[in-house]
Amino acid sequence: MPATVRSRVAKPPTAHLRSDPASPGFRIADYPFYLVNRAAGRYAIDMEKALKPLGMDLPTWRALMILHERSPRSVTEIADQAVIRLSTMTRVVQRLERNGLVRLATRRSDARVTDVVITPRGLEGVRRVREVAGRMFQRAFDGFSAQDLETLNLLLGRVLHNLSLRP
Repeated sequence: MPATVRSRVAKPPTAHLRSDPASPGFRIADYPFYLVNRAAGRYAIDMEKALKPLGMDLPTWRALMILHERSPRSVTEIADQAVIRLSTMTRVVQRLERNGLVRLATRRSDARVTDVVITPRGLEGVRRVREVAGRMFQRAFDGFSAQDLETLNLLLGRVLHNLSLRP
C-alpha cells in the first residue's frame, strides 16, 4: 500500500481513548469503572447469597473484618474503611451488638467517641465468614497468578489514591 494511502487509514482508538468518556472513541465496555462496578455488583449479589445462611450480609462482613484487623475502632473509622455511610454503619454496629458480636465502649481519651470492640463470638463469626469469603475469592480469581493479584491491588490502590486526592 502506498505511503499516502496508509497515512489516511484511521488508527483504532487507544485503550486510553476508548476508556475516557470525554473521547469520541469511548466504549462503555472499556470504561474501567463500568467493569469494576459490574465485578463488584456480581460479587455483592453472590456474596449476599452465600452469607445469608450465616445470618450475615456484606456490611456485617466488612465491619467484622475491619474489627478483626484492629479492635477497638470508632463507628466513623469503620464506616470510612468500609466505604459505607455512617448512618448505615451505625445500624450495622447496633445489629452486631444485639447479636453479641461486638460490644460498645466509651473511648477513654475522648468520651464523645464510641469504640466498637469485637467479642469472642464476633471472632467466631469472622472465622465462619472467612470460609465463605475464601470460596468466593477462589472462584473470582481462578487462574490469576500471585503477580496478577499484586498488580491488580496496586492499580486499584492507585485509582483509590487519585480519587482521594481531589473532591
